Amino acid sequence: MKVFFKCLSLGLIFCVFSCNKLDDFLGDPGGNDDDDPGMGVNFTYKNTIQVGGEGAAEISAYDPMTKKLFTVNVETNGVSVYDISDLDAPMQLSSITLPGTGAPNSVAVKNGILAVAVEAEVKQDHGYVKLFDTDSQNFIEAFTVGALPDMVAFSPDGNYIVSANEGEPNDDYTNDPCGTVSIINVAEGTVETIGFDHFNGDVHTLAEGGFRVFGPDATLAMDVEPEYVAISDDSKTAWIALQENNGVAKVSLESKQVEAIYPLGFKDYNMPGNEIDPSDEDGQTALANYPVFGIFQPDAIAYVNINGTDYIISANEGDAREYEGTPGFIEEERIKDIMLDPSVFPDAEMLQDEAVLGRLKITTTLGDADGDGYFEQLYSYGARSFTIWTGNGQMVYDSGNDIAQQTLSLTPDVFNGGDGRSDDKGAEPEAVEVLQVGEKYILFVGLERNNQVMIYDITDPYMPVFMDILSKEGDVGPEGVLAIPAEYSPSGKDILVVSNEVSGTVTFYEN
Repeated sequence: MKVFFKCLSLGLIFCVFSCNKLDDFLGDPGGNDDDDPGMGVNFTYKNTIQVGGEGAAEISAYDPMTKKLFTVNVETNGVSVYDISDLDAPMQLSSITLPGTGAPNSVAVKNGILAVAVEAEVKQDHGYVKLFDTDSQNFIEAFTVGALPDMVAFSPDGNYIVSANEGEPNDDYTNDPCGTVSIINVAEGTVETIGFDHFNGDVHTLAEGGFRVFGPDATLAMDVEPEYVAISDDSKTAWIALQENNGVAKVSLESKQVEAIYPLGFKDYNMPGNEIDPSDEDGQTALANYPVFGIFQPDAIAYVNINGTDYIISANEGDAREYEGTPGFIEEERIKDIMLDPSVFPDAEMLQDEAVLGRLKITTTLGDADGDGYFEQLYSYGARSFTIWTGNGQMVYDSGNDIAQQTLSLTPDVFNGGDGRSDDKGAEPEAVEVLQVGEKYILFVGLERNNQVMIYDITDPYMPVFMDILSKEGDVGPEGVLAIPAEYSPSGKDILVVSNEVSGTVTFYEN
């Protein structure tokens, strides 16, 4: 079986890929086929921690030195701490409080240091990265970074801490700080915050590849919203997801410069292999082709080096700007509420039926090229997939409709969040994490609306293989997935940690 994908990315109009059926890859499930991608990979449920209510378990980090798990807890405006040296009986320890600041957004651990990304009480003001000792949990130092630090990561060598500072506007859209990246030199105790001003003149060129700059009166530097960080094994390069803008930036940690912005293009849902279910009012769960494009808009990204090649893997969640103040800014509409160009959509009346495309949410910032109020193209949020890119932004593989196909086949009751999210962004791939198991590279994809984690073998990045779906009753809204390799884990086995924002739970799976 071949699945074809069409994208607009880096000037390429058509990108064609193929993948074989699952049966072509999987050996006898009960046998010892050395070619079976599942050999050595069998994650099963271990335990769950009830951290609190909604917002109590967003993102987690693990310290192998103390066997502690640190979890962002927006409910208490702090960091919850657990001793997980015995996964059968995790012990809650004293929490880390963050007085006099806004909410924590992210945590990372390296060499006995916990880094916490903390937004200011007024989100548009400068935020902070605060450091704590993982053993004593005592405060070490705070660094001022850009507005709304949304994700923080250590470089593998521990020399740098990188913060993606989203710089979201206020609700009135009258204060829109620049999106930035902060690079902290841990040994020197210095921080440098870099912006995107030198790309302000490249808006038109980047837009041709699908990059979006669309905030009211915004320059590119103001409009970009750094969301997530992935760092190379050699600690020299960071990649930054620019979710709303539909791009990824490449940053040199040595020169402290944004080297490039890679537009991610659009996904054609009218192509075979890209079928979607765009309606929650059609009384069925069925996949079909439609004349709509998806904007990739990744949330989490992950780095992996396979056979000497850098790859970036994106969870293509999608996100709309909705600011309801005065004057505010709202880009989202349902297809039933816009006007379609009759020369392009002669079947407009049928398409705008709520049981067809009418319920699907799209952006009004794209698709009306001549500005006459009639849309010639339709662009929806996210791509309902994960994608593997080279380190230079070229698409290697997109999962097409595989997330929808697998969840519909194996767990139909929760497909697209029980079909209720079909008109939005489907299962909403939110989080990605890669773990090496022996000679295999295993990808975990958290699905925010399905409350599931999918597992793929990506040892061949051009031909990933679906392996399994994990879920635990009661877990809602997986926001973060964290893989702990066996050599560092408290049990001596590979551990997957799933932080569930809505249910306030952290669940452990063991391999």
